Parts: sequence; C-alpha cells; structure tokens
Amino acid sequence: MNLKKLILAGEGFDIDFKKTITFHHKIAKTMVAFANNKGGKILIGVMDDGSIKGVKNEEEERFMLLKAGTHFCKPQIIPKFSEYIVDGQLVLVAEIEESDVKPHYALDEENKWRVYIRVKDQCVLASKIVVDVLQKANQKEPVIINFTEKEKALLAFLEVNEKITLREYCDLIKCHRRQGSKILVNLILSGIIRVHYSDKTEYYTAA
Repeated sequence: MNLKKLILAGEGFDIDFKKTITFHHKIAKTMVAFANNKGGKILIGVMDDGSIKGVKNEEEERFMLLKAGTHFCKPQIIPKFSEYIVDGQLVLVAEIEESDVKPHYALDEENKWRVYIRVKDQCVLASKIVVDVLQKANQKEPVIINFTEKEKALLAFLEVNEKITLREYCDLIKCHRRQGSKILVNLILSGIIRVHYSDKTEYYTAA
C-alpha cells in the first residue's frame, strides 16, 4: 500500500485522519461507521489537512483504539494494525473491516448507543430506515414486494422528480411514517431505490 499517495488523496468514504486518539466515544463513531459500510482505514499521526505529524506513543494509541472497539462499540470491533514510516514519521494504520453482524452501535457522549454510517468523509447518525436496512440485509432473507398503489405512486413520482424524502412520500400516499418507512426499507433492500444524504437531509432516488 502506497500510504503517502493515500494521504495526498485526502480523507474520504474509507479513509480518516487522526493526529492522535483523545476520546474513546469519538473514535468509536468512526469505527462503527466504517464497519457498517464497506470498511475503512484510520490513519493516526496525520492531521486533517494531510500533514504528517507522526505517532508519539504507539502503544497508547493502540490501547485507545482497542478500548474504543471493545467498550464503546456494540458488537465489538477489533481493528487490524499496521505501521508505516512516511516522511520520517511513524503512521499507525487501524483497518476496520466491513462487518457481517451489522448494525454496530457506538456509545456517545450522552451514554446512548447510536448507529453511524460513513457519508463521504463524515460519520453520520443513521436514520431508523437505514438501521432497519442494515438489520434486514444482515438476515439475508429474500425481500418480497407486493406492488400496491403505494409503491407505484413512489415510482411514478420519481419518474418526473429527482428525489423524495420520507415526509414527502408519506404526504404523497397519505400514510403514517411507520408505514412509509417500511415500504422504503423494502424498496432499498430490493435495489429499486437508493438512500442519499445532503446537508443532514436524507432522501431517496430511483436506483
């Protein structure tokens, strides 16, 4: 792995920079977000702007990450560690693999367990719909969809509109959020629609 090239590309969907690990709950969010998505790498000793400061105490950084993964993540997450010398500085890489027991929860500052996913270079709190998608996708059970007027109305709407939110969909078919959410979850699992985020707003488009 060319770590210098990776650093120059900047943070992203599967790459996160940390100068050092200071708070367990903060790094747990990142670990959970990677595990709930396609996995990722946390580079310790690297600033947000990509400048390399290096790791001062490697054992302490490892301990912080391992404690975060075992005490602040549920189910537990155990990272894989590797070391690199970049520009004369030690960079510790903690690799988080995509999980097969999704969803993972992180213990936040308010002592609450929450699900996070990775969106671009940010860790985003997952909605109830996304949590349901993660849970059901992990069960690997076939999704059976009965195309009622409610599903047809959504697809017809997306033929002439780029996107729709849960609230807009519930208004469209005149239903409660619970029923609207259930329909969206099944359509996401079946690959008919996709979920997106923009400015903390969750919306859906045709796949």
